[in-house]
Amino acid sequence: MKKILIILLFFNIHSVALSSVKKNLVQNLLETKNLSFNFEQNINGKIETGNCILEYPKKIFCKYDRSNNKILVSNGNSLVIKTHNGNYYRYSIEKTPLNFILDKKFLINKINTLNERIIDNKFINFTIIENESEINIFFDMKNSNLVGWQTLDIYQNLNITFLSSLKKNQPIKKNTFKLPSPN
Repeated sequence: MKKILIILLFFNIHSVALSSVKKNLVQNLLETKNLSFNFEQNINGKIETGNCILEYPKKIFCKYDRSNNKILVSNGNSLVIKTHNGNYYRYSIEKTPLNFILDKKFLINKINTLNERIIDNKFINFTIIENESEINIFFDMKNSNLVGWQTLDIYQNLNITFLSSLKKNQPIKKNTFKLPSPN
């Protein structure tokens, strides 16, 4: 009987601890209006780096280092990728995994309803299946900050993005999320 009580107590304590982790993640997201960060992106083994400014909901501006001066911009509706050599790609944000990653209300809902996975007592991972896409999103266990994601892009390429040097709620210039023209 003692063993059963100890096991039940362990599961109860574990359940309360995980509930607290989720509560901290949700609270951190609620308090976050925007993020600026450096990133390292690995798409099928090709690594690119740069920096981004993200503003909830669904806005992002990323400037890539040494990559044809590539930029990625979302104004909340459309996503544009433009390179220095003239390549210009425009997508509906709804057709990309960023539609979900950049929507904190969606993330909060998923955090509250999905089971989390703790990785090496450092990271919290949620696997989101949405519109036939799988998105793995990762948070730091200590400070509840977003630290990266893993997706399949629209061309079925594995895309792993790691965030670093994260800053929250910084002033943002007015036209940061203005979509660039094709020229």
